[in-house]
Amino acid sequence: MTLKYFPFISSAILYLMLSACMQESASQKKANPSIGEKQENPVREIAEQAEADTLKGSLKAEAHGKIGSANVKIMYHSPAVRDRVVWGGLVPFDRVWVTGAHSATSLQTDQELALGGKKLPAGKYAIFTIPGKKEWQFIINKNWQQHLADNYSDKEDLIRITLKAENMPDNQERLRYQILTGSADEGEIVMSWEKVKLSLPVK
Repeated sequence: MTLKYFPFISSAILYLMLSACMQESASQKKANPSIGEKQENPVREIAEQAEADTLKGSLKAEAHGKIGSANVKIMYHSPAVRDRVVWGGLVPFDRVWVTGAHSATSLQTDQELALGGKKLPAGKYAIFTIPGKKEWQFIINKNWQQHLADNYSDKEDLIRITLKAENMPDNQERLRYQILTGSADEGEIVMSWEKVKLSLPVK
């Protein structure tokens, strides 16, 4: 091999070595997403749950289902009881509550719904409640991009419905939403946490 070809051969070897290192690094990231990037928290469907779990914080969660021909989805963060006093403690009475944790709980529908007899056009909205000792206010607000209830304004409320909370015999450790399909075009949105359940009729 003459010396005049040596620089070209050296450059080619160096290029191959760098390519191999980059491929190995990409393979490591794919096998372990925590290398070089932040892994997203998975979105869960919260199940019926009597006992505390070992998961920390409020979990990113969703509930989805069909009511009639409408596709309905609720996105929220699910806190746990963790032996805390929830009603009148962690969640004060007679104050607007995000009915979840962190960002506002959202409800999305691709068709018009009737919530408690009141019409709601297709779209995406925020769910808030005002818990009471005997009755709750269930609120649909048009500003779904909020942190907690920090920017809540009743001027943006579209629907307010008075509901009676039900007492459950068993504990629901993590806050849970369900979209339940009934007969024909009817169903329910159900929120349960600790030993309290709230049911909203939907058509």
